Amino acid sequence: MESLPAVGRIRTIAIRAATVVLAALCALPAQTGVISAEDRILVFTRTEGFRHDSISAGRDLVAAIADAGGLIVEETEEPTDFTAGNLARFAVVVFLNTTGDVLDPPEEAAFRAYIEGGGGWVGVHSATDTEHDWPWYGTLIGGDAWFVSHPAIQDASLDLELLETPSTGCYPASFTMRDEWYNFLNNPRDAMVEGPVEVLMTIDESSYNPGANAMGADHPIAWRHEVGQGRAWYTNLGHRNETYADPGFREHLRGGILWAAGADFADGFESTDLCRWSDTTAN
Repeated sequence: MESLPAVGRIRTIAIRAATVVLAALCALPAQTGVISAEDRILVFTRTEGFRHDSISAGRDLVAAIADAGGLIVEETEEPTDFTAGNLARFAVVVFLNTTGDVLDPPEEAAFRAYIEGGGGWVGVHSATDTEHDWPWYGTLIGGDAWFVSHPAIQDASLDLELLETPSTGCYPASFTMRDEWYNFLNNPRDAMVEGPVEVLMTIDESSYNPGANAMGADHPIAWRHEVGQGRAWYTNLGHRNETYADPGFREHLRGGILWAAGADFADGFESTDLCRWSDTTAN
């Protein structure tokens, strides 16, 4: 059997053939009647700057999330895959630790039309360290909240603002976690796109050393909003390989993907036994 093609070409994953290890690792409950089983997730991992070692762990997690929903994942690092016809095949596009200038103008135009026409975007960690020179991408992020700096990896206290959403319902109201915490150029809370940016989670700067460019008492770390007819969701979490094995983060990302894909959830969100959180620091 020939090996899989190198990263940079689309790799279609037969999700139902995911490994037993991944299935056991994530053990995510199936979502029925949420989005069509024919829907696809596109995972984009091109980097023109720093490249995170955790990209592989992130790909595996998205594959397992899709497995739980009976969905299909395709992965690419090719900007030429950003065409109107190809993007129309996907319910949501995940920018997984992308960095730098990853799209050329024709692809930018196709991607903007896709989002504003009803597509979904999920940005993970360094997705905010991407396309700094493209003004509309700042709108997609939310209020030009591009990455500007980060201190050393350390533990910090995170606080939920929206407690009962698909991407926060498996966390306690406050908890401690270790990751690489970004300072952003602007506070996304100040943005007005098609409506206000909804902050999901903030970080308590008194619980760690934020370094240069500290944002102060109001430091969002995860948020969501609408862009045209589409949806955009972002989390700063996701620098470390260990983050992708964390049960709370797995549900956090899963909820973000499903929300961005247009999933219709009931008001409120009930945690399942599979997302019980033990209040310990993630290491």
